[in-house]
Amino acid sequence: MKRQRQAVDYREALEHLRSLVSSSPPEDAAARVVEALHAWFPHYSWVGIYWVEGSDLVLGPWAGPAATEHTRIPLGVGLCGAAAASGRPEVVADVTADPRYLACFPSTRAEIVVPIVRDGQVVGEIDIDGDEVGAFGAEDLSFLESVARLLAPLAQGGSRGHAD
Repeated sequence: MKRQRQAVDYREALEHLRSLVSSSPPEDAAARVVEALHAWFPHYSWVGIYWVEGSDLVLGPWAGPAATEHTRIPLGVGLCGAAAASGRPEVVADVTADPRYLACFPSTRAEIVVPIVRDGQVVGEIDIDGDEVGAFGAEDLSFLESVARLLAPLAQGGSRGHAD
């Protein structure tokens, strides 16, 4: 089922996420952020956080219609691994045109991956799928980079598992 896209106030959402992070126990904050992003942004069909563990990305909290089979991704592999290895976001308008894409869901058409950086090191990332080609724009990127900065202090105590 497609979720209807509607206007979202990114500034208001960021303020709410700041409040959510500051009022949540550290072990719950990342999962609450994932839940909120999935609930508030209809064009975010699947939202997950991967944490860096050694030379892999390991899936932490996620929200969406189903689990992904990609719970552990080597750094440098796929869009997630590329973003973690480079420290730069990946915004892909059409995943079918990018050979790095690791397919998770038949409905996914776009993906945005934003590294979470602490002390100059990538410690995790926000990974979001969209069901429409071109689902993510400059406003999503800027907003998610701010969200990544909120999540950076949580990396050591990142919670694991499904957020729904």
